[in-house]
Amino acid sequence: MNTIKKRAQLVYSRLDQISPPQIQFLKQQDPFRFMISVILSAQTTDKMVNIVTGPLFSMFPTVKDLANAPQETVEEIIHPTGFYKMKAKNIIACAQALVDKTIPSTIDELVRLPGVGRKTANCVVGDVFHKPAIIVDTHFGRVVHRLGLVDTKDPEKVEFQIASLLDPSKHYRFSMTANLFGREVCHAKKPSCNECPLRDLCPSADAFLQVSSM
Repeated sequence: MNTIKKRAQLVYSRLDQISPPQIQFLKQQDPFRFMISVILSAQTTDKMVNIVTGPLFSMFPTVKDLANAPQETVEEIIHPTGFYKMKAKNIIACAQALVDKTIPSTIDELVRLPGVGRKTANCVVGDVFHKPAIIVDTHFGRVVHRLGLVDTKDPEKVEFQIASLLDPSKHYRFSMTANLFGREVCHAKKPSCNECPLRDLCPSADAFLQVSSM
């Protein structure tokens, strides 16, 4: 077993042990509403998405309702998430594509829907269909790069590199635990390396600790 693969498995085991058994960042758990929430989460916080999806789905509760929604009204509701014009256009078009249809259960089918990229598709595949999924957002990408598990910051390449290091049954759980770890410990600007439970596995820790001691 190569060094990186062994490290990935050690990281997985340790994060699995210290993380909650269930990790959810988005409130909307209905499959369609969840997918729309993930589309809205681009370039904003889950907290903001959770704020706007309440009124959005109160006004447009079904797929058909959102498919027929006036774009200007949707834009007004989701405005705080940023890029609201494109997001409104995409979620309405996505709803239109799914009227009287079921949500696809594969990455290849999902990415054909308006506004659905690989991150969103993996979220749906993992959360809704409980299939293997590597979800690469800014938190996950930052963590695995600092841990030396990947040699790129390109999201799609990160996805495939991490997928090759772990058994598929561990993909979704690792996505969620590493994401949570990035939010709570391995922060973008000031990671908590002194208290980090992965410090002995992290090739980046010493550099951050030297900076923080200056």
